[in-house]
Amino acid sequence: MDTVELQSRRLVSGMRPTGRLHLGHYHGVLKNWIALQHEYDCFFFVADWHAFFTHYEDSIIIRESIWNMVIDWLAVGIEPSAVSLFLQSKVPEHAELHLLLSAITPMSWLERVPTYKDQQEKLKEKDLSTYGFLGYPLLQSADILIYRAGQVPVGEDQVVHVELTREVARRFNHIYGREKDFEDKAQSAIKRMSKKNIKLYIQLRTAYQEQGDVEALDIAKELLKSQQNLALGDSERLFGYLEGGGKVILPEPQAILTRASKMPGLDGQKMSNSYGNTIALREPEDSLADKIKRMPTDTNRIRRSDPGDPDRCSVWQLHEIYSTEDQKAWVQEGCRTAKIGCLNCKGSLIDVVAATLRPIRKQAEELSQHPEDIRRIIEDGNDAARAVAQETLIEVRAAMGLDYK
Repeated sequence: MDTVELQSRRLVSGMRPTGRLHLGHYHGVLKNWIALQHEYDCFFFVADWHAFFTHYEDSIIIRESIWNMVIDWLAVGIEPSAVSLFLQSKVPEHAELHLLLSAITPMSWLERVPTYKDQQEKLKEKDLSTYGFLGYPLLQSADILIYRAGQVPVGEDQVVHVELTREVARRFNHIYGREKDFEDKAQSAIKRMSKKNIKLYIQLRTAYQEQGDVEALDIAKELLKSQQNLALGDSERLFGYLEGGGKVILPEPQAILTRASKMPGLDGQKMSNSYGNTIALREPEDSLADKIKRMPTDTNRIRRSDPGDPDRCSVWQLHEIYSTEDQKAWVQEGCRTAKIGCLNCKGSLIDVVAATLRPIRKQAEELSQHPEDIRRIIEDGNDAARAVAQETLIEVRAAMGLDYK
C-alpha cells in the first residue's frame, strides 16, 4: 500500500480524561472505535491538553483520569495490537502544528464554531474566556492534520470541527503548496505514469477544471491512489494539480458519521459526569442497584395499582437499550396494566445492565494489577504517533520556509 493510500486509510480520534468513563462514553464513542479498529489504521489518543482547557483550575482530575481511562478502553475491547494508543501531551508535534496553523487561521473562523459559545453557556461556573479555549478547535484540527488522516469518526454535532479542519488544510495548501517550478514538476510526475493513465489523468483533469465535473475529480483521485510507481511528493503534486492548486501537503480529512447515540442518564437527561447522572463502566453491583432503584418513574403512577406510561419514565429509556424484545414487551404490558410495579421493572433492568458491566469490570480489575503493561502500551503508542507526526512536520516546516540550515 503506498503512502497516499495509507493516509486515506488513517483514522484519528481522541477522548478527554475528565472523570470516570460511563455508559454514555461506551455507546457514544467506544463501540464505534471497536468497530473501526480493524478496518482502518487507527490512532486513538488521550486528549489531556483539551481537558486542560476546561479544567485548568482543577487539573488533578486529569492526572487521576488518564490511566483509568486507558484501562477502560482496553477492558471494553480496544486492542493495542491493532491500533496506536497514545497521550496527546507526549507528542509535542501536535502543539507545534497548532502554533504554525494559528499564524494563518482567521480568528473569525474560530469565533463562529458553535461549541465555543455553547460550552461557555453550559459551563458558566468556569472562566472559559481564555485564548486557549478559543483556539481549542484549531488544536483539534492539528490533532487530525499532524497524522494527515483521511478519516475522522464524529457525531453530527462534531461535523463542524472536521469542516474547520478541511478549511484550514485548504488554506495551508493554497498558501504554501505552490512550489517553485510547480507546473514543471507536475508535468514530470505525469510522465512517470503509463501512457494509458497519462491520457486518462489529463482527460479527467480537463473535465473537472473546464466543466466542473466532480465525478471526474473523484475518479482521477482514485487513479492516483492506484499508481504504485509514484513517489509521495509526486502524488501530492498531482493531487493538487488536479484542482488547479499546488501540492497537497495537508490532505483534507473526511468525517465518518457515527450512529447518533444519546445515552440517557439516571434522570432522563443525556448521561454526563457534569449532571451527576452516570453509571460508570466499573460501577460496583451494589452501587448500580442502588442508583437504578432511585431512578424517577412516571409521576402519574402514585400507587402500585395505578397503570403507568413507560414513555414518561426514565427507566424505560434504559430498557430500550439493554433489554430483549421479550423483556420490553413485558415492561410495556405490565406497566400499562399495573401487573408489575416499578420495583419489578427496575429489578429486571438491574439484572441486564449488571450482566453487561460484569465482564468489563472484571477485565479492568485484572488490567489494573499490571500498571507497567498499561504504561508500556502507551509508550509504544507515543513512539508510533511521534514517528508519523515528525514526518508531517518536516514537510510543513519546509513548505513554510522554516527548515533553516
